[in-house]
Amino acid sequence: MKENQRREFLKKSIALTAGMGIFSAFAGYKSFGKPEKDMFFKISLAEWSLNKSLFAKKLDNLDFPAKAKNEYGIDAVEFVNQFFRDKAKDTAYLNELKTRCDDLGVSCVLIMIDGEGSLAVPEETERAKAVENHYKWIDAAKYLGCHAVRVNARGKGSNEEMQKAMIASLTTLSEYGSKEGIEVVVENHGGPSSDGKWLSGIMKAVNSPYCGTLPDLGNFCIQGRFENGKMNCLNEYDKYLGVEELMPYAKGVSAKAYDFDAEGNETTIDYKKMLQIVKNAGFKGRIGIEYEGRLPEDEGIMATKRLLERLGEELS
Repeated sequence: MKENQRREFLKKSIALTAGMGIFSAFAGYKSFGKPEKDMFFKISLAEWSLNKSLFAKKLDNLDFPAKAKNEYGIDAVEFVNQFFRDKAKDTAYLNELKTRCDDLGVSCVLIMIDGEGSLAVPEETERAKAVENHYKWIDAAKYLGCHAVRVNARGKGSNEEMQKAMIASLTTLSEYGSKEGIEVVVENHGGPSSDGKWLSGIMKAVNSPYCGTLPDLGNFCIQGRFENGKMNCLNEYDKYLGVEELMPYAKGVSAKAYDFDAEGNETTIDYKKMLQIVKNAGFKGRIGIEYEGRLPEDEGIMATKRLLERLGEELS
């Protein structure tokens, strides 16, 4: 073998070996089928994990359930209203979506609601309008067979004013949801909502079985600033403390993931520690994958799924 050929062969061999190591970390754990050991939770897929494909029109909301089931082996989905914004009252559309889910054996878990007004504004007229805007999505969730809708605790004013306004909004929404059998859950989603004490205080005040939280394992930035096209967090709440404070009211959990090391562990969140907190709270519901990192969407979703499966079996 000539010297230049030998060098090229060595380069390819090294690259292949390294690639196999990474492949082992990300793909060595089973991707489909039931885990060998029953886990204390079940996995769902948040539609936001595919937001790039959806915004680029490479994927349609109606095709999301099939992609979840056929490509990732996930049989439960969490919708985002942004991707069928004008369809909340379109029964023909909702029937088509439900039929596709039923035919695939896919469960509809919840609808994440954005862009329907601020629920934590002190001004009563504005807040009442926002509350009314959310009713149609509770109705849509009922139609699809979901158990919940996710709302945001966004508004203006002091933290105390926003907290009082959010209590009023959630009390009304939870009463409406109770009539439909739909829970109204709040995610830690920036601002004061990422303060575990602030949000858990709201839950205590509302005190309804139809009102709860959707703890996001990675979304605890209270104050941030966009710099060079990305968010730089200036004030981050202790994520482990935050999840612990929100879990007593949890109706679901959002498994946020950004990046992974060669062993398949998330690099910004201690997932084993987080899942132990979730388990200690007695949670046995759905943990929804919400990947939004640097990997291609398919790879990021599967890496998160394998991590949840591996640790889920270990801790169960």
